[in-house]
Amino acid sequence: MTTKANPSVAISQSQPAQGSDRLQRLATALVAARRQLGLVRVGGFVVRASPSHYTVAGLESHVQIGDCVEFDCGTGQAMGQVVRLDADNVTVESFGVSVNLGLGHPVWRRGPLTLAPAPSWKGRIIDALAKPIDGAGPLEEGPQERRSDASPPDPLQRHRVDRPVRTGIKVIDLFTPLCAGQRLGIFAGSGVGKSTLLGMLARSRGFDATVIALVGERGREVREFIDDILGAGMSSAVVVVATGDESPMMRRQAPRTAMTVAEHFRDQGENVLLIVDSITRYAHAMREVALAGGEPPVARGYTPSVFTELPRLLERAGPGATAQGAITGLFSVLVDGDDHNEPIADAVRGILDGHIVLDREVASRGQFPAVDVLRSVSRLADKAWSEEQRSIAKHLKSMIAEFEGTRELRLLGAYKSGTSADLDRAVTLVPRIYEFLGQAPKVVSESDVFQDLAKCVAIGG
Repeated sequence: MTTKANPSVAISQSQPAQGSDRLQRLATALVAARRQLGLVRVGGFVVRASPSHYTVAGLESHVQIGDCVEFDCGTGQAMGQVVRLDADNVTVESFGVSVNLGLGHPVWRRGPLTLAPAPSWKGRIIDALAKPIDGAGPLEEGPQERRSDASPPDPLQRHRVDRPVRTGIKVIDLFTPLCAGQRLGIFAGSGVGKSTLLGMLARSRGFDATVIALVGERGREVREFIDDILGAGMSSAVVVVATGDESPMMRRQAPRTAMTVAEHFRDQGENVLLIVDSITRYAHAMREVALAGGEPPVARGYTPSVFTELPRLLERAGPGATAQGAITGLFSVLVDGDDHNEPIADAVRGILDGHIVLDREVASRGQFPAVDVLRSVSRLADKAWSEEQRSIAKHLKSMIAEFEGTRELRLLGAYKSGTSADLDRAVTLVPRIYEFLGQAPKVVSESDVFQDLAKCVAIGG
């Protein structure tokens, strides 16, 4: 990100004006100078400060919502972003947590937030503003700058999603198969194995590049995810980190930065896996930013802009144009209070191409990944299954449904063997299916999952 400015012609509005006429004369002079010189540094000044945001006068005619500004906070240059425009001032929120700005402090326009990814970013760990945090030196900048708030691709220019991707995770390949360019949600409460499942998916071998956004994670979990879960897969991955102690602006920006990096590799023709953990914390950050900017809450404290921005981000994933690659998006949804119908879970489920539900009861039985097969759906499964595989998956789900639907009846001893041949078969085979689906985090299945399952439970025998 660069700011074009000529110090010799920089025009500052750093001192409060005495009356509206002085501000008007200064604005007129500023516009004239911009026309004449082309390179002008536009500035304003702080007129109101609060713990969450700053009100800046003098920039309202020269910025748009989403533009970045910079200021000297005493410990070096810091950045903020315009989140609201009024007739006589703008509202700015800082990317930093503790920024000491006083009244009259100068604030300079910087322009839209952009980054220039390059192939050498693979293997690196960066923050939400695309600054390296892994101690491996500066990042190389690519030839093309990209806006982090880019619009989704034209739907009529995208190629069709039709190529299945084997993940090596048996329960997913069997019941909710993935296709390149699909967008899938991982829905779970806290502590049910959501991050572990995402780490298993990150090690899948069907992708050329992996981009991971860790949003609002505990600080200690970042190293654990990279070293223990991601492991050797880090060589082809870019990890964007915004921990829970960082500002809501950084947590809101991290998924956008990750998406922009993924779009770069997609445009190079690569098959990209994008993981965002979690989209719920992204929504929480958007809510905090919007509330500080004066937006009213409408649903459980969430503001209208949250439900506008969610599809804008999620729709950027998916297949690219005909000559481009695809972004396969995996978005974890932290279900508040295990309520799968809460506003964010409900909104995300309606946007994505399928969802995998992790259930606390399944986890309590010691079955991991703790996927609830009956509540998990892949809307593109028919493009990944053959006719025979579709028939097998349907038959297996039917058996599992019958087994789970009569669990309490059987525990009470109210069912006798021989009453129903279908239920007897389910009671015999489903426990063996569950045992087959169990998988350790570092174990990847290389063979055909349907053939392995047929051998295990003797389907058709």
